[in-house]
Amino acid sequence: MRHRNPLTPQRLFGLFLLALLCAAPASAAETISARFLGALDGDSLRVVYQGGTLEVRLIGVDAPEYKQEYSRKAKEFTVRFCFNKTLQLEYDKERKDRYGRHLAYVYHNGRMLNRELVRAGLAIPIRVKPNTRYFEQFLEAEKDARENRRGFWIKGGLDMTPAQWRKTHPRK
Repeated sequence: MRHRNPLTPQRLFGLFLLALLCAAPASAAETISARFLGALDGDSLRVVYQGGTLEVRLIGVDAPEYKQEYSRKAKEFTVRFCFNKTLQLEYDKERKDRYGRHLAYVYHNGRMLNRELVRAGLAIPIRVKPNTRYFEQFLEAEKDARENRRGFWIKGGLDMTPAQWRKTHPRK
């Protein structure tokens, strides 16, 4: 016995919705709200989310390390940006790094901390695939900081990048 499924308006509508879902971007950016708890350094912070504590590493930027020049200014900038605020954390493709830290773009009132740190001359852009959604914006922010001699660009940049500093000053 042959079973026939006629294309009713309801089935056409269902197919239409399915096609729209398939055509939509694979992953819209997921965002969560979390309360600022403290800054570990310029590009790492702790937040309270659903009663627990999350350690967050800013995506796409690298701020000076502890005891490196401008490290205190970068941390102070992060504290001022986030202090006593509820922040929005936007994830990219990879949500956590190998240390278990949440990787995020951090916002308050529509301003992104990652980009503002670079624009202030207190961090450099870094491309870490696959999380590269705003990398071009970070390069533009760096160009702006250099041209306007902000932060460490007032003296032409850092003596060593944070990555170079970590290699020559390993944690004990």
